[in-house]
Amino acid sequence: MAAKKNKTSFFCTSCGYQSAKWLGKCPGCNEWDTMQEAPSETSTSNDHETPQMIAAITELGDIAVPIPISDINESEQPRHATGIGEFDRVLGGGLVTGSVVLVGGDPGIGKSTLLLQILDRLSTPQHITLYVSGEESPGQSKMRSRRMGINNQHLYFLAASGIEEIINHFRKLKPRTLVIDSIQTCHSPEIKSPPGTTSQIRQTAAHLVKIAKLTNTPIFIIGHVTKDGAIAGPKLLEHMVDTVLYFESDTQYPFRILRAVKNRFGSTNEIGVFEMTGSGLVGVDSPSSIFLNERPHNLAGSLVSATIEGSRPILTEIQALVSTAVSGGIPRRTTLGIDRNRAALMIAIMEKRLRLNFSNKDIFLNIVGGLKVIEPAIDLALIAAILSSHLDQVIPTTTLVIGEVGLTGEIRRVNMIDQRLSEALKFGFKKVIVPQGNLSSQTGGNHGLKEISTLQELAEALFS
Repeated sequence: MAAKKNKTSFFCTSCGYQSAKWLGKCPGCNEWDTMQEAPSETSTSNDHETPQMIAAITELGDIAVPIPISDINESEQPRHATGIGEFDRVLGGGLVTGSVVLVGGDPGIGKSTLLLQILDRLSTPQHITLYVSGEESPGQSKMRSRRMGINNQHLYFLAASGIEEIINHFRKLKPRTLVIDSIQTCHSPEIKSPPGTTSQIRQTAAHLVKIAKLTNTPIFIIGHVTKDGAIAGPKLLEHMVDTVLYFESDTQYPFRILRAVKNRFGSTNEIGVFEMTGSGLVGVDSPSSIFLNERPHNLAGSLVSATIEGSRPILTEIQALVSTAVSGGIPRRTTLGIDRNRAALMIAIMEKRLRLNFSNKDIFLNIVGGLKVIEPAIDLALIAAILSSHLDQVIPTTTLVIGEVGLTGEIRRVNMIDQRLSEALKFGFKKVIVPQGNLSSQTGGNHGLKEISTLQELAEALFS
């Protein structure tokens, strides 16, 4: 009798869509080349948890029971400072008890390094922590911790990937904080597909969330990212956790930018800026200073603007290069740290309102330092930088430009103008170009401030 052939299915690594055959384009999320073959999602007990797993999880804490909403304690969830100020800022003031935090980013950007530093700061005789790795051996982890100067006897390391094994060790050790590195290496015995598949990621994450809520233990989960920069696995994973943090910067830069894209216990607008050193990641208290540190002087196409990240103003250098395109070729529009569509819109506005012709010009735009800026308050600075490079005229290094630009060429007001001007004054900027009527009553004096209302006034304000 012929052996029974194992059934396989194809899963989308982006959204989790399942198909009996391979498809070039996923019908669920319309992404191309994301279908991967794996054994069908057949669990050992008809998609229910095994008795061993149920027993292990039940021992961790009491199962929740319905209670009247009027009897729920209104006190806020307690927060614990991690000892790293920039990280606490992104979390909204500290780590919330029982929260699940998903940390994503490119390989080598510093996810494991940062979380190892956090556990080192949190580890005390009363606060034991556990770092679980499915990618490193204890020896490899020791080499990294020695380089970072970490030798904490209250920080435990476990090389494991099975969720049952992790839960058993968690139950015996009772750590106050847990790190899983990474969710793509974890696997559950209830699912027959290999680690990293959609079903395994979903199931293991569900167990970890349940552990966090039953025991009030904060859990950090490291997630790999796809080629498009999204955390690998279904988007459902982001909905299951409380907070999602992304490292944004390129590994080519020494600076790392950590941004919250989801936070149930705080704002998603704050960012943390870190510098990668030989001993780990170090928080940067004044991001403006690092982004302006190597700014060139007396060169056309360089300009500074003020952007707001959460509640903090940051001065950023914007660079533009306008050059003649190759004869007969399509002019290029290349952007780094700036939304490509936003840049194309600003170029079109310049052509229409300032009567400029860029049809035979290549235009390159860059936010120095690896920062990504999406707010429209840098519109006017983008146009000013392009204009400076196009005319080959130098903008004084003590000039700063702030403003949003509308399709008709009008300069529109921006929010938090006082904080932006205060940061500019701190770094010695003597002329600040702002939208007409944007100054508030709290703005002290108008020395060095130039208000404009249309693009036609920009050139005179810049170069006079």
